[in-house]
Amino acid sequence: MGDMDPHIFAVAEEAYKQMARDERNQSIIVSGESGAGKTVSAKYAMRYFATVSGSASEANVEEKVLASNPIMESIGNAKTTRNDNSSRFGKYIEIGFDKRYRIIGANMRTYLLEKSRVVFQAEEERNYHIFYQLCASAALPEFKTLRLGNANYFHYTKQGGSPVIDGVDDAKEMVNTRQACTLLGISDSYQMGIYQILAGILHLGNVEFASRDSDSCIIPPKHEPLTIFCDLMGVEYEEMAHWLCHRKLATATETYIKPISKLHAINARDALAKHIYANLFNWIVDHVNKALHATVKQHSFIGVLDIYGFETFEINSFEQFCINYANEKLQQQFNMHVFKLEQEEYMKEQIPWTLIDFYDNQPCINLIEAKMGILDLLDEECKMPKGSDDTWAQKLYNTHLNKCALFEKPRLSNKAFIIKHFADKVQSLSGFLPSVFFLLLYQFKLLPELFQDEEKAISPTSATPSGRVPLSRTAVKPAKARPGQASKEHKKTVGHQFRNSLHLLMETLNATTPHYVRCIKPNDFKFPFTFDEKRAVQQLRACGVLETIRISAAGFPSRWTYQEFFSRYRVLMKQRDVLGDRKQTCKNVLEKLILDKDKYQFGKTKIFFRAGQVAYLEKIRADKLRAACIRIQKTIRGWLMRKKYVRMRKAAITIQRYVRGYQARCYANFLRRTRAAITIQKFQRMYVVHKRYQCMRAATIALQALLRGYMARNKYQMMLREHKSIIIQKHVRGWLARVHYHRTLKAIVYLQCCYRRMMAKRELKKLKIEARSVERYKKLHIGLENKIMQLQRKIDEQNKEYKSLMEKLSNLEITYSTETEKLRSDVERLRMSEEEAKNAANRVLSLQEEIAKLRKELHQTQSEKKTIEEWADKYKHETEQLVSELKEQNTLLKTEKEELNRRIHDQAREITETMEKKLVEETKQLELDLNDERLRYQNLLNEFSRLEERYDDLKDEMNLMSIPKPGHKRTDSTHSSNESEYTFSSEITEAEDLPVRMEEPSEKKAPLDMSLFLKLQKRVTELEQEKQSLQDELDRKEEQALRAKAKEEERPPMRGAELEYESLKRQELESENKKLKNELNELQKALTETRSPEVTAPGAPAYRVLLDQLTSVSEELEVRKEEVLILRSQLVSQKEAIQPKNTMTDSTILLEDVQKMKDKGEIAQAYIGLKETNRQSPQDYHMLNEDGELWLVYEGLKQANRLLESQLQSQKKSHENELESLRGEIQSLKEENNRQQQLLAQNLQLPPEARIEASLQHEITRLTNENLFYEELYADDPKKYQLYRISLYKRMIDLMEQLEKQDKTVRKLKKQLKVFAKKIGELEVGQMENISPGQIIDEPIRPVNIPRKEKDFQGMLEYKKEDEQKLVKNLILELKPRGVAVNLIPGLPAYILFMCVRHADYLNDDQKVRSLLTSTINGIKKVLKKRGDDFETVSFWLSNTCRFLHCLKQYSGEEGFMKHNTPRQNEHCLTNFDLAEYRQVLSDLAIQIYQQLVRVLENILQPMIVSGMLEHETIQGVSGVKPTGLRKRTSSIADEGTYTLDSIIRQLNSFHSVMCQHGMDPELIKQVVKQMFYIIGAITLNNLLLRKDMCSWSKGMQIRYNVSQLEEWLRDKNLMNSGAKETLEPLIQAAQLLQVKKKTDEDAEAICSMCNALTTAQIVKVLNLYTPVNEFEERVLVSFIRTIQMRLRDRKDSPQLLMDAKHIFPVTFPFNPSSLALETIQIPASLGLGFISRV
Repeated sequence: MGDMDPHIFAVAEEAYKQMARDERNQSIIVSGESGAGKTVSAKYAMRYFATVSGSASEANVEEKVLASNPIMESIGNAKTTRNDNSSRFGKYIEIGFDKRYRIIGANMRTYLLEKSRVVFQAEEERNYHIFYQLCASAALPEFKTLRLGNANYFHYTKQGGSPVIDGVDDAKEMVNTRQACTLLGISDSYQMGIYQILAGILHLGNVEFASRDSDSCIIPPKHEPLTIFCDLMGVEYEEMAHWLCHRKLATATETYIKPISKLHAINARDALAKHIYANLFNWIVDHVNKALHATVKQHSFIGVLDIYGFETFEINSFEQFCINYANEKLQQQFNMHVFKLEQEEYMKEQIPWTLIDFYDNQPCINLIEAKMGILDLLDEECKMPKGSDDTWAQKLYNTHLNKCALFEKPRLSNKAFIIKHFADKVQSLSGFLPSVFFLLLYQFKLLPELFQDEEKAISPTSATPSGRVPLSRTAVKPAKARPGQASKEHKKTVGHQFRNSLHLLMETLNATTPHYVRCIKPNDFKFPFTFDEKRAVQQLRACGVLETIRISAAGFPSRWTYQEFFSRYRVLMKQRDVLGDRKQTCKNVLEKLILDKDKYQFGKTKIFFRAGQVAYLEKIRADKLRAACIRIQKTIRGWLMRKKYVRMRKAAITIQRYVRGYQARCYANFLRRTRAAITIQKFQRMYVVHKRYQCMRAATIALQALLRGYMARNKYQMMLREHKSIIIQKHVRGWLARVHYHRTLKAIVYLQCCYRRMMAKRELKKLKIEARSVERYKKLHIGLENKIMQLQRKIDEQNKEYKSLMEKLSNLEITYSTETEKLRSDVERLRMSEEEAKNAANRVLSLQEEIAKLRKELHQTQSEKKTIEEWADKYKHETEQLVSELKEQNTLLKTEKEELNRRIHDQAREITETMEKKLVEETKQLELDLNDERLRYQNLLNEFSRLEERYDDLKDEMNLMSIPKPGHKRTDSTHSSNESEYTFSSEITEAEDLPVRMEEPSEKKAPLDMSLFLKLQKRVTELEQEKQSLQDELDRKEEQALRAKAKEEERPPMRGAELEYESLKRQELESENKKLKNELNELQKALTETRSPEVTAPGAPAYRVLLDQLTSVSEELEVRKEEVLILRSQLVSQKEAIQPKNTMTDSTILLEDVQKMKDKGEIAQAYIGLKETNRQSPQDYHMLNEDGELWLVYEGLKQANRLLESQLQSQKKSHENELESLRGEIQSLKEENNRQQQLLAQNLQLPPEARIEASLQHEITRLTNENLFYEELYADDPKKYQLYRISLYKRMIDLMEQLEKQDKTVRKLKKQLKVFAKKIGELEVGQMENISPGQIIDEPIRPVNIPRKEKDFQGMLEYKKEDEQKLVKNLILELKPRGVAVNLIPGLPAYILFMCVRHADYLNDDQKVRSLLTSTINGIKKVLKKRGDDFETVSFWLSNTCRFLHCLKQYSGEEGFMKHNTPRQNEHCLTNFDLAEYRQVLSDLAIQIYQQLVRVLENILQPMIVSGMLEHETIQGVSGVKPTGLRKRTSSIADEGTYTLDSIIRQLNSFHSVMCQHGMDPELIKQVVKQMFYIIGAITLNNLLLRKDMCSWSKGMQIRYNVSQLEEWLRDKNLMNSGAKETLEPLIQAAQLLQVKKKTDEDAEAICSMCNALTTAQIVKVLNLYTPVNEFEERVLVSFIRTIQMRLRDRKDSPQLLMDAKHIFPVTFPFNPSSLALETIQIPASLGLGFISRV
């Protein structure tokens, strides 16, 4: 049969033969997809075993084994969309055999029944077959009592809409099921009990509930389905109806009964039905196993595994998840057996073998069952008191998403996940938790009593003649939990049970020899005679059949150890072939028997044969044995004939033997009976003793139980009393502590009162004494008061005169006061510069005088030097020895000094290097910690803002819900669906939410109070404090570094004089030593020529005179030398002090002291004082003089002169340049003054209406000229030009505001003029009527000019408290950012709000300050919530929020923020309140606005990035030909509506211009640009990694060009130092990776060193996706990719493939003070803030 086509009988025959031959247990694993024919194949295998082996007894066990199939199919199989008879459970049947290999019994194990199918079926699916079989057989007389009907009548059988299967008669199948039950020994009473329970389940599904309210429901009275269910189950109707609508909550001390909602009641009903059916299924399986149980000891068995196939539906539940998990384990077992073990055997035996790749599904199994896998997280969530599907899904995403390649998240769902199985991807909804709740945790208390009664009722003795099982009517009550039962309630979950049973199954399969049956599904539509080739190949590849064929073709299926081969085929060897080495013996024999060496291979311990070779060897062995048998038969037949005679001869002897044997048997029978009697006595006595022991043991156990219960109750009472006593002690001790605290508080208050009273008395005494002294002083100076009064009157008169004069000059001062003030300031500045120039000129003169003096001294020293040289020539011979000694000492000193200097420099360099390294490392670490802490804080802030928005939304919903509406109330249609997802998690939270809901209406009346807001931010403030501490530590480290650097920089200036003194001394000594050598040689020659001993003798008078003169001159030279050295050191320090960047140090102080010393005497005294401190011994001076230091003095004077001359020349040049510039400025100011005077004169001649227009026209022309001038001036420096433009912009705004004010005043005056003209006309008409014409006299009317008095504003804005909402509305809620950004000062709303806060602070009104700040913050949040998608709005309010925060810091009064303030700005600081907490709130608000701005940026840029950066061809013609087989995604010319790189750059320009218009801080703009570039780089790189058509050389070139364009944009905007370029580094490296050469090891090394910003996964992904487009490109070899992986294996980077495009960098707001004066700010009328007045 093995030579025929593949058949199930062939597999069964092979398993049966191997069991008989190898005496090892076998197993047949039937696998395949759902509907492939696994169940039928298992039935045929069992039928083969039953037919071939037969039964070992007369009980027909084989028929019972086959009879179990109809029963299990009826209760465990159902119709699905893929199979009409799909097994909804797994089963493993062990068929037992005896030693003669006949069937003696069987045992069945089941796995994971799909219980959810009992209560729910998808479309075109059915429930289990048994329900439809019952409905089809409802007309039978024995089923009348079940009151069944059509399947469409019951809710549990009509949901699928397909109750009939084509070609299947349910009534006939019911007959087969009943016959199978009878055959397996299930009596009729038991069968009727089963059908009664099944019918009760169907009637239970029709039970309906009516809602009383949202939290309770009822069952209608006398409800027919429930009545039938109670009758069938034998329970009380009232109790059943009550407990279906209520639940019991048990606490430690009390028990509560709580009604449940309609949805919960329906779920509880379904849970009850599933639990009943599951217990019934298990009961039937147990009875089948009892019927199939073997009575004889089992020798071996063959297991048949028929388990559910791989499934994937539109909605995959927990059951599908477990089914696919089981298939993964079976596929792994197949891989282990066929692939891994086979190839490992070849590698172990060191046979030449090429590994065959196959799919290893161990990662998928680890994803499901490993630690922190899906099942572990599911079990953990089930144990949580409020576990839900949402939290479980989030845990799955956080644990496995982007970390496991087999786990994915759907794009449009947050509650589902996708697992990549070996066969296909399966998307599962995360609704596992309700099923687990209903399957395990919801224990309906009826079931234990129900099944206990059922076991009694369905026993054979209690069955009634009618067949119905009478169940006792018991009250349905939940059983009380026993004290020791608490731990038993924590049962194992369904997933855990299934995993354990699956592991047990795997152990069983691994312990047997497996045989595989792969069922292939021809098509997915259940069509006959239709074969889908692609679908079949897909299944073959998924289950590993193709790899199996490859291994079988290339492998060695047969193998023998050397000893087994030797033992088996010893008959084929000759005696001379047998050697001591078994391995060599086998090799020699095989070389003779099999000539083709490729047909076998020698391993280390085994011989491997290809297919057919063992059969060939067996044929040779059989032939050899056949020939031997013939020879043996020939010999034996002769021997038999000879023995026949001997047998006949011995016949007589045999008869004698039998007689004697009969006698012996009689005696043996006697002995046997005697032994049997003894055995009976032994067992009877043992029974008596055993019965006595059992009685004693039962009594002992009962006593132990009572004693332990008594001890446990006593222990519980003791623990209860101890707990209560602890509570009493706690309250008493608390009361005593409070009493003690109050007493101490009163004592402290009393002491404070006494002490304050004593201090107040002392102060009162002092004040009284001072008052008495003042009164006495008044008495002494009574006469002075009159004089003071007279002087006061004179002052008042002079003030009046002054006021009258000021009123006359006020009109003129208004017109040109501003210009004159500017001119005055310029003139004063020029005067100061002139005075400085004069001072500098005076200093130059003084320095010139000092130079002249020094020159004179130089001439004197030169003359003295000449005289000394003449005297020195005479004594060179005597000083030669001293010079030699000095040389030696100098050389020694030089070497020692050089060694010391070298050591000092090396140590200093090492110390500085180590300190700098440590400082850099510590600063980097602190910066990283600070950024992490800042990012964590901002993430918390983002989460807080999200919760706050959620709170506001809930509040709005409560507002809507609280408004009563007349008419019919209708609930939301989604209410029921939403409640179904939280079935059992809302009972506890409902009681907790009641106080919150009661408090919400009161909170709705007022806005969010900032005090409550500050309390909620307690955790945020703690994190901020930690951040501040880290920042302080970082600042402290930086200050230490700066101090160390400053000390190193200050050390040379502080020790400058000494170090320079020593260095100059050393240099001059070296130079003078060389010169003195020559002079001494000359002196020696002169003395030798004279040779007069009288003159040269030491005691001669001439010698003494010369010696005295030499010592005096040497002392004088020493003094002069020290003076010159100090002068040189001070001149060097003076040079350092003159440099503009150096600060004032000690050297500058010395320079000032030298400059103050005008004459030579003062300098000499200073030098003598320094000389006294550094004076040496006379011997040292003598040695120095002998060494000759006159040249040192001369060189020092020359260098000093050169320094002074160079300084004078540089100072002259600088002063001349400054004078020329000042003269030019004075000339331009004079011209400007003349022009202004001319314009003023012209304006005075014009009429009043034309003056304003003329002055504005002149101002505009002046500004345009200045603009052109400054454009030319600042052409090279755009920053200065931008600052100039901003100041010019502010001036234009001020002029426009003045023009608007003047227009308003003109209109008002015109209206008043018209009114007055009418009144005057009426009066004149009345007077003309009374006055004759002769009395009318024309009198000239002199116009009166009324001057306006200028008011000195303090930079505050006053408003009424009731206008606060109007202020917030006009300034925040209804303000349009575009108009404000174009027409007004940047940050004007922030300045206005701060000026209002200043006024409230000035009034010391804390309520007003708190209310204004709270309203402001809430208003900004409302605007952002309403218009949060508008970039201009978010940018505008981010800029204003930062400006408001900076104003609060700048005017807070803290010294750190007042460094850049003007004196006037310091006067505007807050005086009464410290708003540090509100600054923190505003900083948090700014962070939230920044994060919202980033989200808006991302939403705008995201559609542009892929098209502009990847798909659009910026460089035309580079891409060339597209790779074959790829979709057409790009085009050379951008279509209409697509985005290009220019679109992205235009959008970036738009963003940048908007932020600049809004006056956003430059540092903040840099951070926004950095975030934008990160988004562009991350999205571009992610799409590059996911698209194969983008990974080519030409696309890399396009990407690099696009990145260069973005970098050019950064350069144009001066944003290269913003860090944006670094965010594009991964994208740049990916483009370079596409372009570099990828062949040799050197290329691999270059790639590893180049791509340091890419992870290993990203590099490998790009190399795998690299697709050649042109002819010169080649694919990347697999070996090269492996080389890259080997080189990068030590790199510790993230396994994540894609970059996190949602990542937001932590934002900081550096302090940026404003130079704008608050008193100069004008409020435009366009804002509608007329109710605010300036103060």
